[in-house]
Amino acid sequence: MNRREFITLLGGAASWALAARAQQVGTPVIGFLSSFNEAESQRPMAEFRRGLKEGGFTEGENVVIEYHFADGRYNNLPDLAAELIRRPVDLIFASGPPAALAAKAATTAVPVVFVVGFDPVNAGLIGSLSRPGANVTGITLMNSLLAQKRVEILLEIVPKAAVIAMLVNPTSPDTIPEVGEVRAATEQRGVRLQILNAHTLAEIDGTIDQLQAQRPSALMIGGDPFFLSRPAEIVASVSRLSVPAIYGFREFVLAGGLISYSANRSVAYRQAGTYASRILKGEKPANLPVMQPTAFDLAINLKTAKALGLAIPPVLLIGADEVIE
Repeated sequence: MNRREFITLLGGAASWALAARAQQVGTPVIGFLSSFNEAESQRPMAEFRRGLKEGGFTEGENVVIEYHFADGRYNNLPDLAAELIRRPVDLIFASGPPAALAAKAATTAVPVVFVVGFDPVNAGLIGSLSRPGANVTGITLMNSLLAQKRVEILLEIVPKAAVIAMLVNPTSPDTIPEVGEVRAATEQRGVRLQILNAHTLAEIDGTIDQLQAQRPSALMIGGDPFFLSRPAEIVASVSRLSVPAIYGFREFVLAGGLISYSANRSVAYRQAGTYASRILKGEKPANLPVMQPTAFDLAINLKTAKALGLAIPPVLLIGADEVIE
């Protein structure tokens, strides 16, 4: 066994021992199950912990959090969820649709709080938004509904667009409803929609290369957790097309993407932390209505707009929450 393997094993043993000691003295344990990678989860984790603290729980003092990250490998999520149940944990927080579905499938007893992009009712995650029922509740970002707004924003930038290409992950539960909303918006405006499937970086690169010969008027990137875990790489691939592109998360704009429109994820994760604290105090998930977004973020990268030779309409600049110059 080399030194790195020994340190990893030691760290895992220490984490297990910490959780075990915590449970012996009655300290609750939360399983943090993420569809994303650890680096991308830093900000959501901080907001989740902030919500917990507002509810009276501070990590390392009166609550233990066990972190599991799928890094976009959704096939690993059922095993990760099952491992948390075996530990055991008092609550699972599920970040992203695949993690939420895996957590629901893993247990009907342990409370689950989620943050997802899709409609959790249509996905079978809950019974209704107002009365979710069973052991699952949380926050939905309604990403598929926001997709129509992203079409409107693209057409503000490229009013004569004839073809909009949309890159989606075919393995994501978000994809079908999101594509449906985008298709309805483009058909209404007489714009052709071209769907592109990719769920690995290699497939994304290959798809972008194929698009270079077709030259769509604009590009949309679907709101899948896998895409969000690779913003710099995806923006670099998209930049080869030299067409306007809109994304579902501000992280892409920070990485050099043109524009993004999304629900405020910081607010959502903080709300999830608050819900988790309420459940740990004895409230039932079945009685906590699923919250919907009330805050939205429009981010614009003027450096990228200049490189593309685009003039961003004043109405978008005025309404932007973040402008990178």
